[in-house]
Amino acid sequence: MSLNAFITDAEIDPDADGPLSGKTVAVKDNISTEGVRTTCGSAMLESYVPPYDATVVERLKNAGATIVGKANMDEFGMGGTTETSAYGAAKNPVDEDHVPGGSSGGSAAAVAAGEADLALGSDTGGSVRNPAAFCGVVGIKPTYGLVSRYGLVAYANSLEQIGPIANTVADAAALLDVISGPDPHDATTRFDASGAGPDDSSEGSDPEHPATDSDYAAAADGDVDGTTIGVITDLLEGADDRVVETFEASLEDLRAQGAETVEVSLDSLEHAVQAYYVIAMSEASSNLARFDGVRYGQSGGYEGNWNDAFARAREEGFGEEVKRRILLGTYALSAGYHDKYYKKAQDARAWVKRDFDEAFGQADVLATPTMPVLPPALGESLEDPLQLYLMDANTVPVNLANLPAISVPAGAADGLPVGLQLIGPKFGEEAIIRAASAAED
Repeated sequence: MSLNAFITDAEIDPDADGPLSGKTVAVKDNISTEGVRTTCGSAMLESYVPPYDATVVERLKNAGATIVGKANMDEFGMGGTTETSAYGAAKNPVDEDHVPGGSSGGSAAAVAAGEADLALGSDTGGSVRNPAAFCGVVGIKPTYGLVSRYGLVAYANSLEQIGPIANTVADAAALLDVISGPDPHDATTRFDASGAGPDDSSEGSDPEHPATDSDYAAAADGDVDGTTIGVITDLLEGADDRVVETFEASLEDLRAQGAETVEVSLDSLEHAVQAYYVIAMSEASSNLARFDGVRYGQSGGYEGNWNDAFARAREEGFGEEVKRRILLGTYALSAGYHDKYYKKAQDARAWVKRDFDEAFGQADVLATPTMPVLPPALGESLEDPLQLYLMDANTVPVNLANLPAISVPAGAADGLPVGLQLIGPKFGEEAIIRAASAAED
Protein backbone atom coordinates (compact mmCIF):
# COMPACT_ATOMS: atom_id res chain seq x y z
CA MET A 1 0.00 0.00 0.00
CA SER A 2 1.13 3.57 -0.62
CA LEU A 3 0.40 5.59 2.49
CA ASN A 4 2.61 8.61 1.69
CA ALA A 5 3.91 8.31 5.25
CA PHE A 6 7.34 9.72 4.36
CA ILE A 7 8.42 12.97 2.73
CA THR A 8 12.11 12.00 2.52
CA ASP A 9 13.49 8.47 2.67
CA ALA A 10 16.83 8.11 4.39
CA GLU A 11 18.99 5.64 6.23
CA ILE A 12 20.82 7.35 9.04
CA ASP A 13 22.93 4.75 10.77
CA PRO A 14 23.50 4.72 14.54
CA ASP A 15 26.69 5.99 16.14
CA ALA A 16 26.83 3.17 18.67
CA ASP A 17 25.12 0.08 20.03
CA GLY A 18 22.51 0.69 22.67
CA PRO A 19 18.99 -0.02 23.92
CA LEU A 20 17.48 0.67 20.49
CA SER A 21 19.96 -1.40 18.44
CA GLY A 22 18.21 -3.01 15.52
CA LYS A 23 15.19 -0.71 15.79
CA THR A 24 14.09 1.52 12.92
CA VAL A 25 12.68 4.97 13.66
CA ALA A 26 10.69 7.47 11.59
CA VAL A 27 11.34 11.09 12.54
CA LYS A 28 8.71 13.75 11.98
CA ASP A 29 9.84 16.22 9.34
CA ASN A 30 9.98 19.21 11.69
CA ILE A 31 12.84 17.69 13.72
CA SER A 32 16.33 18.59 12.46
CA THR A 33 18.49 15.85 10.97
CA GLU A 34 21.99 16.82 9.92
CA GLY A 35 22.44 16.52 6.16
CA VAL A 36 18.89 15.24 5.56
CA ARG A 37 16.17 17.47 4.15
CA THR A 38 13.73 18.80 6.74
CA THR A 39 10.69 20.50 5.18
CA CYS A 40 8.06 20.78 7.96
CA GLY A 41 5.63 19.58 5.30
CA SER A 42 5.91 22.98 3.59
CA ALA A 43 6.96 24.24 0.18
CA MET A 44 8.66 27.08 2.06
CA LEU A 45 11.39 24.67 3.23
CA GLU A 46 11.42 22.33 0.24
CA SER A 47 15.21 22.53 -0.09
CA TYR A 48 16.23 23.12 3.53
CA VAL A 49 18.94 20.77 4.82
CA PRO A 50 19.82 21.32 8.51
CA PRO A 51 23.50 21.60 9.49
CA TYR A 52 22.92 19.89 12.84
CA ASP A 53 20.94 17.17 14.61
CA ALA A 54 18.20 17.83 17.11
CA THR A 55 19.06 16.59 20.60
CA VAL A 56 16.51 13.78 20.31
CA VAL A 57 18.13 12.64 17.04
CA GLU A 58 21.57 12.58 18.69
CA ARG A 59 20.10 10.43 21.43
CA LEU A 60 18.51 8.06 18.93
CA LYS A 61 21.85 7.55 17.22
CA ASN A 62 23.66 7.01 20.50
CA ALA A 63 21.02 4.45 21.51
CA GLY A 64 21.69 2.39 18.36
CA ALA A 65 18.56 3.27 16.39
CA THR A 66 18.48 3.50 12.60
CA ILE A 67 16.50 6.46 11.24
CA VAL A 68 14.67 5.39 8.08
CA GLY A 69 13.12 8.67 6.94
CA LYS A 70 11.38 11.96 7.63
CA ALA A 71 7.70 11.41 8.24
CA ASN A 72 4.89 13.32 6.55
CA MET A 73 3.04 15.93 8.59
CA ASP A 74 0.58 18.79 8.42
CA GLU A 75 2.41 21.89 7.25
CA PHE A 76 4.38 23.34 10.20
CA GLY A 77 2.27 21.10 12.46
CA MET A 78 -0.91 23.03 11.70
CA GLY A 79 -3.72 20.55 11.22
CA GLY A 80 -5.22 17.41 12.66
CA THR A 81 -5.33 15.12 9.64
CA THR A 82 -1.97 15.33 7.76
CA GLU A 83 -3.83 16.70 4.76
CA THR A 84 -2.29 20.19 4.79
CA SER A 85 1.14 18.81 3.83
CA ALA A 86 2.58 20.35 0.69
CA TYR A 87 3.67 16.82 -0.28
CA GLY A 88 0.22 15.26 -0.33
CA ALA A 89 -2.00 13.72 2.31
CA ALA A 90 -0.91 10.68 4.29
CA LYS A 91 -3.35 7.76 4.53
CA ASN A 92 -4.51 5.63 7.43
CA PRO A 93 -3.17 2.06 7.14
CA VAL A 94 -6.28 0.73 8.91
CA ASP A 95 -8.46 2.14 6.12
CA GLU A 96 -6.82 4.10 3.33
CA ASP A 97 -9.99 6.10 2.69
CA HIS A 98 -9.57 7.75 6.09
CA VAL A 99 -7.07 10.21 7.54
CA PRO A 100 -4.29 9.01 9.86
CA GLY A 101 -4.76 12.04 12.12
CA GLY A 102 -2.25 14.79 12.56
CA SER A 103 -0.11 16.60 12.61
CA SER A 104 2.21 13.61 13.18
CA GLY A 105 0.14 11.43 10.86
CA GLY A 106 3.07 10.13 8.85
CA SER A 107 4.84 8.98 12.02
CA ALA A 108 1.80 7.07 13.30
CA ALA A 109 0.98 5.60 9.88
CA ALA A 110 4.56 4.38 9.44
CA VAL A 111 4.47 2.54 12.77
CA ALA A 112 0.97 1.11 12.26
CA ALA A 113 1.93 -0.17 8.80
CA GLY A 114 5.23 -1.69 9.92
CA GLU A 115 7.31 0.77 7.90
CA ALA A 116 9.15 1.71 11.11
CA ASP A 117 9.38 0.09 14.53
CA LEU A 118 9.15 3.41 16.35
CA ALA A 119 8.58 7.06 15.52
CA LEU A 120 8.97 10.55 16.89
CA GLY A 121 6.24 13.14 16.57
CA SER A 122 5.61 16.54 18.10
CA ASP A 123 2.53 17.39 20.13
CA THR A 124 1.34 20.99 20.31
CA GLY A 125 -2.34 20.31 20.94
CA GLY A 126 -2.63 16.56 20.49
CA SER A 127 -0.49 15.96 17.42
CA VAL A 128 1.05 12.74 18.80
CA ARG A 129 -2.06 11.42 20.57
CA ASN A 130 -4.51 12.20 17.75
CA PRO A 131 -2.76 10.11 15.04
CA ALA A 132 -1.91 7.40 17.57
CA ALA A 133 -5.63 7.06 18.32
CA PHE A 134 -6.70 7.17 14.67
CA CYS A 135 -4.07 4.60 13.59
CA GLY A 136 -4.47 2.24 16.55
CA VAL A 137 -1.00 2.70 18.05
CA VAL A 138 0.46 4.20 21.24
CA GLY A 139 1.54 7.83 21.54
CA ILE A 140 2.96 9.73 24.53
CA LYS A 141 2.91 13.48 25.06
CA PRO A 142 5.52 14.03 27.83
CA THR A 143 5.42 16.66 30.54
CA TYR A 144 6.59 20.00 29.16
CA GLY A 145 10.36 20.12 29.69
CA LEU A 146 10.96 16.39 30.02
CA VAL A 147 12.22 16.12 26.41
CA SER A 148 14.47 18.67 24.74
CA ARG A 149 12.95 20.78 21.96
CA TYR A 150 16.37 21.79 20.62
CA GLY A 151 16.21 21.17 16.87
CA LEU A 152 12.40 21.15 16.71
CA VAL A 153 11.18 23.79 14.26
CA ALA A 154 8.97 25.92 16.47
CA TYR A 155 5.23 26.31 16.01
CA ALA A 156 4.08 27.29 19.53
CA ASN A 157 6.98 27.11 21.98
CA SER A 158 5.00 27.16 25.23
CA LEU A 159 2.80 24.23 24.20
CA GLU A 160 4.77 21.73 22.15
CA GLN A 161 6.72 18.62 23.12
CA ILE A 162 8.42 15.86 21.15
CA GLY A 163 6.94 12.46 21.96
CA PRO A 164 7.28 8.77 21.05
CA ILE A 165 4.94 6.61 18.96
CA ALA A 166 5.08 2.79 19.02
CA ASN A 167 2.98 -0.34 18.68
CA THR A 168 3.09 -1.11 22.39
CA VAL A 169 3.17 0.88 25.61
CA ALA A 170 6.46 -0.76 26.64
CA ASP A 171 8.14 0.22 23.34
CA ALA A 172 6.89 3.81 23.57
CA ALA A 173 8.13 4.00 27.17
CA ALA A 174 11.54 2.60 26.18
CA LEU A 175 11.84 5.29 23.51
CA LEU A 176 10.88 7.93 26.07
CA ASP A 177 13.69 6.63 28.31
CA VAL A 178 16.14 7.34 25.49
CA ILE A 179 15.00 10.84 24.50
CA SER A 180 14.13 12.33 27.92
CA GLY A 181 16.46 14.26 30.20
CA PRO A 182 17.94 17.73 30.59
CA ASP A 183 19.74 19.46 27.74
CA PRO A 184 21.99 22.53 28.03
CA HIS A 185 20.74 23.58 24.60
CA ASP A 186 17.17 23.91 25.93
CA ALA A 187 16.73 25.94 29.11
CA THR A 188 13.13 24.73 29.52
CA THR A 189 14.15 21.12 30.08
CA ARG A 190 13.69 19.49 33.44
CA PHE A 191 14.33 15.90 34.35
CA ASP A 192 11.82 15.30 37.11
CA ALA A 193 9.44 16.91 39.57
CA SER A 194 12.33 18.04 41.76
CA GLY A 195 13.24 20.53 39.06
CA ALA A 196 16.58 18.99 38.13
CA GLY A 197 17.61 20.58 34.89
CA PRO A 198 20.41 21.43 32.49
CA ASP A 199 22.20 23.70 34.97
CA ASP A 200 22.70 20.90 37.48
CA SER A 201 26.20 19.45 37.71
CA SER A 202 25.10 15.93 36.86
CA GLU A 203 26.14 13.62 34.06
CA GLY A 204 22.77 14.41 32.53
CA SER A 205 24.00 17.81 31.40
CA ASP A 206 25.53 16.16 28.35
CA PRO A 207 22.84 15.97 25.61
CA GLU A 208 24.40 12.77 24.30
CA HIS A 209 24.27 11.13 27.74
CA PRO A 210 21.17 12.39 29.54
CA ALA A 211 20.43 11.63 33.17
CA THR A 212 18.84 8.18 33.21
CA ASP A 213 17.35 7.83 36.68
CA SER A 214 14.00 7.05 35.07
CA ASP A 215 12.95 3.65 33.82
CA TYR A 216 9.67 4.34 32.09
CA ALA A 217 9.71 0.95 30.36
CA ALA A 218 9.69 -0.76 33.76
CA ALA A 219 6.51 1.14 34.64
CA ALA A 220 4.62 -0.74 31.91
CA ASP A 221 3.80 -3.52 34.36
CA GLY A 222 0.00 -3.41 34.04
CA ASP A 223 -0.56 -3.08 37.79
CA VAL A 224 -3.52 -0.75 38.40
CA ASP A 225 -4.81 -2.43 41.56
CA GLY A 226 -5.82 0.43 43.87
CA THR A 227 -5.39 3.14 41.23
CA THR A 228 -8.10 5.81 41.11
CA ILE A 229 -9.00 6.93 37.60
CA GLY A 230 -10.92 10.17 37.22
CA VAL A 231 -13.31 10.22 34.25
CA ILE A 232 -13.61 13.77 32.89
CA THR A 233 -17.34 13.93 32.21
CA ASP A 234 -17.11 17.31 30.44
CA LEU A 235 -15.22 15.65 27.57
CA LEU A 236 -17.82 12.95 27.00
CA GLU A 237 -20.52 15.45 26.10
CA GLY A 238 -20.89 15.71 22.35
CA ALA A 239 -18.56 12.78 21.62
CA ASP A 240 -19.61 10.17 19.07
CA ASP A 241 -21.74 7.50 20.79
CA ARG A 242 -19.59 4.75 19.28
CA VAL A 243 -16.48 6.34 20.76
CA VAL A 244 -18.09 6.70 24.19
CA GLU A 245 -19.23 3.07 24.16
CA THR A 246 -15.73 1.81 23.34
CA PHE A 247 -14.21 4.14 25.95
CA GLU A 248 -16.57 2.88 28.67
CA ALA A 249 -15.77 -0.74 27.80
CA SER A 250 -12.07 0.07 28.28
CA LEU A 251 -12.81 1.58 31.70
CA GLU A 252 -14.71 -1.55 32.65
CA ASP A 253 -11.63 -3.61 31.80
CA LEU A 254 -9.53 -1.41 34.09
CA ARG A 255 -12.05 -1.76 36.91
CA ALA A 256 -11.88 -5.54 36.48
CA GLN A 257 -8.12 -5.27 37.13
CA GLY A 258 -8.60 -3.45 40.43
CA ALA A 259 -8.82 0.19 39.41
CA GLU A 260 -11.49 2.48 40.81
CA THR A 261 -13.18 5.13 38.67
CA VAL A 262 -14.69 8.41 39.85
CA GLU A 263 -16.32 11.21 37.89
CA VAL A 264 -14.59 14.59 37.81
CA SER A 265 -15.61 17.85 36.18
CA LEU A 266 -13.39 20.72 35.03
CA ASP A 267 -15.47 23.83 34.33
CA SER A 268 -12.58 25.57 32.59
CA LEU A 269 -12.59 23.06 29.72
CA GLU A 270 -15.50 24.94 28.18
CA HIS A 271 -12.98 27.62 27.17
CA ALA A 272 -9.90 25.46 26.55
CA VAL A 273 -10.16 25.13 22.75
CA GLN A 274 -10.65 28.87 22.26
CA ALA A 275 -7.76 29.71 24.61
CA TYR A 276 -5.51 27.16 22.96
CA TYR A 277 -6.01 28.46 19.44
CA VAL A 278 -5.51 32.10 20.43
CA ILE A 279 -2.22 31.22 22.16
CA ALA A 280 -1.01 28.76 19.52
CA MET A 281 -1.80 31.05 16.59
CA SER A 282 -0.22 34.05 18.32
CA GLU A 283 3.00 32.13 18.93
CA ALA A 284 2.92 30.80 15.36
CA SER A 285 2.59 34.33 14.00
CA SER A 286 5.77 35.28 15.84
CA ASN A 287 7.72 32.09 15.09
CA LEU A 288 6.94 31.96 11.39
CA ALA A 289 8.00 35.58 10.78
CA ARG A 290 11.54 34.27 10.17
CA PHE A 291 10.43 32.56 6.97
CA ASP A 292 10.78 35.60 4.77
CA GLY A 293 12.70 34.31 1.74
CA VAL A 294 15.93 35.91 2.99
CA ARG A 295 16.89 34.17 6.24
CA TYR A 296 14.85 31.02 5.59
CA GLY A 297 12.58 29.71 2.90
CA GLN A 298 12.22 30.15 -0.80
CA SER A 299 12.97 33.53 -2.29
CA GLY A 300 10.19 35.78 -3.50
CA GLY A 301 12.52 37.33 -6.07
CA TYR A 302 14.29 40.65 -5.99
CA GLU A 303 12.16 42.78 -8.26
CA GLY A 304 10.47 45.72 -6.60
CA ASN A 305 10.94 46.54 -2.92
CA TRP A 306 11.64 44.21 -0.02
CA ASN A 307 8.06 44.22 1.22
CA ASP A 308 6.85 42.93 -2.14
CA ALA A 309 9.47 40.15 -2.16
CA PHE A 310 8.61 39.24 1.45
CA ALA A 311 4.89 39.02 0.66
CA ARG A 312 5.52 37.01 -2.51
CA ALA A 313 7.77 34.49 -0.71
CA ARG A 314 5.15 33.89 1.96
CA GLU A 315 2.28 33.76 -0.51
CA GLU A 316 4.06 31.11 -2.58
CA GLY A 317 5.68 29.22 0.31
CA PHE A 318 2.82 28.84 2.80
CA GLY A 319 -0.35 26.81 2.40
CA GLU A 320 -3.85 28.04 3.20
CA GLU A 321 -4.05 26.70 6.75
CA VAL A 322 -0.71 28.22 7.74
CA LYS A 323 -1.74 31.58 6.29
CA ARG A 324 -5.04 31.43 8.16
CA ARG A 325 -3.31 30.81 11.49
CA ILE A 326 -0.67 33.50 10.94
CA LEU A 327 -3.37 36.06 10.15
CA LEU A 328 -5.48 35.14 13.17
CA GLY A 329 -2.44 35.15 15.46
CA THR A 330 -1.23 38.51 14.18
CA TYR A 331 -4.71 39.94 14.74
CA ALA A 332 -4.86 38.60 18.32
CA LEU A 333 -1.51 40.26 19.12
CA SER A 334 -2.22 43.56 17.39
CA ALA A 335 -2.59 46.85 19.25
CA GLY A 336 -6.05 47.17 20.76
CA TYR A 337 -6.74 43.43 20.71
CA HIS A 338 -3.92 41.97 22.81
CA ASP A 339 -5.82 42.34 26.10
CA LYS A 340 -9.13 41.34 24.52
CA TYR A 341 -7.84 38.02 23.16
CA TYR A 342 -4.31 36.98 24.09
CA LYS A 343 -4.40 38.10 27.74
CA LYS A 344 -7.81 36.49 28.28
CA ALA A 345 -6.54 33.28 26.70
CA GLN A 346 -3.63 33.21 29.15
CA ASP A 347 -6.06 33.77 32.03
CA ALA A 348 -8.12 30.81 30.77
CA ARG A 349 -4.94 28.74 30.57
CA ALA A 350 -4.21 29.45 34.23
CA TRP A 351 -7.76 28.37 35.07
CA VAL A 352 -7.28 25.09 33.20
CA LYS A 353 -4.08 24.42 35.17
CA ARG A 354 -5.85 25.07 38.48
CA ASP A 355 -8.72 22.76 37.54
CA PHE A 356 -6.32 19.94 36.70
CA ASP A 357 -4.48 20.42 40.01
CA GLU A 358 -7.77 20.08 41.88
CA ALA A 359 -8.76 17.00 39.84
CA PHE A 360 -5.54 15.25 40.82
CA GLY A 361 -6.62 15.67 44.42
CA GLN A 362 -9.38 13.17 43.62
CA ALA A 363 -7.64 10.78 41.23
CA ASP A 364 -4.21 9.36 40.37
CA VAL A 365 -4.78 9.66 36.61
CA LEU A 366 -7.56 11.12 34.49
CA ALA A 367 -9.26 9.45 31.52
CA THR A 368 -11.05 10.60 28.37
CA PRO A 369 -11.49 9.30 24.84
CA THR A 370 -8.41 10.54 22.97
CA MET A 371 -10.52 11.87 20.12
CA PRO A 372 -14.28 12.52 20.32
CA VAL A 373 -14.82 11.20 16.79
CA LEU A 374 -13.74 8.32 14.57
CA PRO A 375 -11.12 9.02 11.88
CA PRO A 376 -12.78 11.22 9.24
CA ALA A 377 -12.73 10.33 5.57
CA LEU A 378 -10.01 11.94 3.46
CA GLY A 379 -11.10 15.44 2.43
CA GLU A 380 -14.01 15.59 4.87
CA SER A 381 -12.42 17.83 7.52
CA LEU A 382 -10.85 20.35 5.14
CA GLU A 383 -14.26 21.67 4.19
CA ASP A 384 -14.89 23.10 7.69
CA PRO A 385 -11.79 24.40 9.55
CA LEU A 386 -13.85 25.25 12.65
CA GLN A 387 -14.99 21.64 13.05
CA LEU A 388 -11.38 20.55 12.60
CA TYR A 389 -10.35 22.81 15.50
CA LEU A 390 -13.17 21.54 17.73
CA MET A 391 -11.97 17.96 17.11
CA ASP A 392 -9.06 18.78 19.45
CA ALA A 393 -11.31 19.39 22.49
CA ASN A 394 -10.01 16.35 24.42
CA THR A 395 -6.31 16.87 23.75
CA VAL A 396 -5.54 20.62 23.90
CA PRO A 397 -6.25 21.05 27.64
CA VAL A 398 -3.26 18.80 28.40
CA ASN A 399 -0.92 21.10 26.47
CA LEU A 400 -2.34 24.21 28.11
CA ALA A 401 -1.57 22.66 31.51
CA ASN A 402 1.83 21.24 30.38
CA LEU A 403 0.89 17.76 31.63
CA PRO A 404 1.82 14.26 30.38
CA ALA A 405 -0.74 12.12 28.54
CA ILE A 406 -0.80 8.87 26.60
CA SER A 407 -3.14 7.49 23.95
CA VAL A 408 -3.51 3.71 23.94
CA PRO A 409 -5.83 1.65 21.69
CA ALA A 410 -9.17 1.09 23.42
CA GLY A 411 -10.79 -0.98 20.70
CA ALA A 412 -12.57 -0.27 17.44
CA ALA A 413 -15.93 0.97 16.23
CA ASP A 414 -17.14 0.21 12.72
CA GLY A 415 -13.66 -1.13 11.99
CA LEU A 416 -11.90 2.14 12.92
CA PRO A 417 -9.61 2.58 15.95
CA VAL A 418 -10.66 4.37 19.13
CA GLY A 419 -8.07 5.66 21.60
CA LEU A 420 -8.13 5.90 25.38
CA GLN A 421 -6.34 8.98 26.74
CA LEU A 422 -4.81 8.84 30.21
CA ILE A 423 -3.56 12.09 31.76
CA GLY A 424 -1.13 12.38 34.67
CA PRO A 425 0.12 15.11 36.98
CA LYS A 426 3.36 16.85 36.03
CA PHE A 427 6.16 14.32 35.65
CA GLY A 428 3.63 11.56 36.29
CA GLU A 429 4.71 9.55 33.25
CA GLU A 430 5.08 6.33 35.26
CA ALA A 431 1.45 6.49 36.40
CA ILE A 432 -0.01 6.92 32.91
CA ILE A 433 2.31 4.30 31.41
CA ARG A 434 1.29 1.80 34.09
CA ALA A 435 -2.43 2.42 33.54
CA ALA A 436 -2.04 2.37 29.75
CA SER A 437 -0.24 -0.99 29.88
CA ALA A 438 -3.16 -2.37 31.88
CA ALA A 439 -5.64 -1.05 29.32
CA GLU A 440 -3.50 -2.52 26.53
CA ASP A 441 -3.46 -5.95 28.21
